[in-house]
Amino acid sequence: MHAHASLQEYVEEIHDQVCSRCIERPPGGPPCEPLGKNCALELDLPSLLDAVHEVDSRTIEPYRDSVGRRVCTHCVRNGGDECPCPANYLLVLVVQAIDTVDQRRKVWRDQEVICV
Repeated sequence: MHAHASLQEYVEEIHDQVCSRCIERPPGGPPCEPLGKNCALELDLPSLLDAVHEVDSRTIEPYRDSVGRRVCTHCVRNGGDECPCPANYLLVLVVQAIDTVDQRRKVWRDQEVICV
């Protein structure tokens, strides 16, 4: 289901549901990277999406573990002053935003099947 959603759909949903609530968002963000704030949501969104999509759980810990393995271990900011990034403390919202896109795409796909 998620393979059909474009990266831009996820970016827009994450900006709406997650970045809008980020206490570290600089004035004028998102996007925040050009404004000097680095966050996994912008630095490595494809890996973040993969990390969330590999999990199906009603609790956040499996998602946190997956993000840690797929994103944080490869992040140049891991263990530095900017770690943990907002993607960590906003992870519940990140998962919800990704699920929103996936569910919307599923509904659209199901409607296309009905119309055919």
